[in-house]
Amino acid sequence: MKKETLWDAGKRADPDRSAAYIQRFEQLISEGADLHGEARCVDAMAPRPARILDAGCGQGRVGGELALRGHSVVGVDADAQLVEAARAAHPGPVWLVGDLTELDLPARGVAESFDVIVCAGNVLAFLAPGTAPQVLVRLHRHLARGGRLIVGFGAGRGYTFDQFFTDAAGAGFSVSLRLATWDLRVWTPISDYLVAVCEAEARDINCAG
Repeated sequence: MKKETLWDAGKRADPDRSAAYIQRFEQLISEGADLHGEARCVDAMAPRPARILDAGCGQGRVGGELALRGHSVVGVDADAQLVEAARAAHPGPVWLVGDLTELDLPARGVAESFDVIVCAGNVLAFLAPGTAPQVLVRLHRHLARGGRLIVGFGAGRGYTFDQFFTDAAGAGFSVSLRLATWDLRVWTPISDYLVAVCEAEARDINCAG
């Protein structure tokens, strides 16, 4: 039986959660807020142009900006309402509804692997408890040789940085860079946010299960 994600648990308690999330960012955009720090950081690390997977894309804020910067973007999120908002706001990228624990894009017609996978916005912290290793294995299988996974999430959300480092290693990643913010401030063990740049090791990881 599939485990309930923390995001879905929040929606069960508040059915308007997705709509409120979309509205919140629309309000920030209308106020002129700079919402593209993640995209700038990812863009700086990506080849020209890159194939980029936005894993846990939400309403397409990061992936949409990366597409504007010339990259070929596929976004996946389990929340159909957020994916519909991404399609409306950011035509061009491929936006798909899908569970990251079962990610298999070749089975859905997306055959090519990715130069970069970005997993921003606390996505790992919103997963069902205990499923992050499975998701990281799936992401590893979708990276091209020499590709990078760039993850960002905050402390105090039930998924610790140390657990992530352990899970990433188990999935076949080496963490080559640890930052405290998307604007490249230095990470320390007391930082309240982690941006981790992970290199995919050449391993055959079985993503079944």
